[in-house]
Amino acid sequence: MTIIYFLILLSVVVVIHEAGHLIAAKLFGVYCYEFSIGMGPAVYSKKTDETVYSIRALPIGGYVSMAGEEDGDAAYPDVKVPDDRRLKNKKTWQKVIIMLAGVTMNFLLAWVLFSLIILSNGAYSGSPEPLVESVRENSPAEAAGFQAGDRIIKIEREDGSYVKPETFLDMQTFVSDGKPETYYVQRGSEEIALTVVPEYSEEAGTYMIGITGPSASIHKVNLLNCWYYGFAEMGMIVRLLITTIRSLFYGSGADQLSGPVGIYQATEAYAAMGLKSFLFLMAEISLNIGIFNLLPLPVLDGGQIVITLAEAAVHKELNAKVKTVIMLVCWVLLIGLMIFATWNDIRRLMGG
Repeated sequence: MTIIYFLILLSVVVVIHEAGHLIAAKLFGVYCYEFSIGMGPAVYSKKTDETVYSIRALPIGGYVSMAGEEDGDAAYPDVKVPDDRRLKNKKTWQKVIIMLAGVTMNFLLAWVLFSLIILSNGAYSGSPEPLVESVRENSPAEAAGFQAGDRIIKIEREDGSYVKPETFLDMQTFVSDGKPETYYVQRGSEEIALTVVPEYSEEAGTYMIGITGPSASIHKVNLLNCWYYGFAEMGMIVRLLITTIRSLFYGSGADQLSGPVGIYQATEAYAAMGLKSFLFLMAEISLNIGIFNLLPLPVLDGGQIVITLAEAAVHKELNAKVKTVIMLVCWVLLIGLMIFATWNDIRRLMGG
């Protein structure tokens, strides 16, 4: 059953994304050749007005083909489309909205799922503030001079990567590699810098410095406030994602990357815990894909937005050959990243 859950998860997240592009494109009068659920040969097709809606044999993702996109025009060379209905001829703000619509739908899916899951739980456990509740004896934190009541305002590594925690969880997920870290703490009216070397804990399976935070706050949830707490959950995960992405640029945290194998393993684990856990994973993946698509790489929505705004600023389209080269380079980088992430997954699977 795991592979079925895996395919459902990816298909829902990707189809929702593509549906966002479709809805926005139609809103602004862009001609859409086809909207497909799945890839490969079509097993069912129906044309409504001008758009062909298809279900394809391979239940992996989906796509929308628009007039004014190279792929769409190449696949439907015999369809005559008025110039004013092509994506590339729409106003800049309309093109940006169409490009943003996919990630917006991913965020909306995540928000709805998080909110309904929290509602079903009946309560929301919020991560406490980044305060030191206690310091363990004979720990690295005690040796560094931490005291109960210290408010942690920043953690910085030797490589320059850092996090400014808003909650205690933000600190815990800034995964340590056992190298010295500088904690900037607020103690009364003073800001103090404390350097500490985390120690590996066999029991926890990670590096720790030996501090505890306050107890989590528990909030009762109903149909009215669950949407607020769903948004709060999203905000917390987005902060963690941004911290992770920023760490990659500093050359740390790469060993934490996961690819399809990791998602498959997570699907198996979450599905085994029940529908609620599986939907929580779907919400997390949808949020991850939304954030990832906002990165300024030309093969992603974020990069397309950057190119669109740049072309609008200079009142000239980017040279087609230059676009092709940039696209190829980005594809190579993304495929390389995917291979590296998959290797991480396999290494972890083999216990390496």
